[in-house]
Amino acid sequence: QVQLVESGGGLVQPGGSLRLSCAASGFTFKDYDMSWVRRGSWPNWVASISRDGSRTTYIDAVKGRFNITRDNVDATLYLQMNNLKSADTSEYYCARGWGVGAITGPNAQGTQVTVSS
Repeated sequence: QVQLVESGGGLVQPGGSLRLSCAASGFTFKDYDMSWVRRGSWPNWVASISRDGSRTTYIDAVKGRFNITRDNVDATLYLQMNNLKSADTSEYYCARGWGVGAITGPNAQGTQVTVSS
């Protein structure tokens, strides 16, 4: 069964940083493009990375601040979030696929990111 378990969220002040992680299991991680999505905004897709990590793409609102990476040996997806803004407050999920077509896991829990002073 596909499992995507997100972690790393928390409460941070504006301008702060967080690093989200997503542990993947139940499928061949290296065979999938992966993405981060967030609840409550449109588009809810935030960033994507290709299967081998050579290509990435981001929504304009996070370009230059967020960095998506992956470790295909450990089957883990990451999102480094820098210079966080209140508008980044949301629940974040990892998802299989590229861009707006990415799909979250069947029992997605997400990780809450709250940016507040």
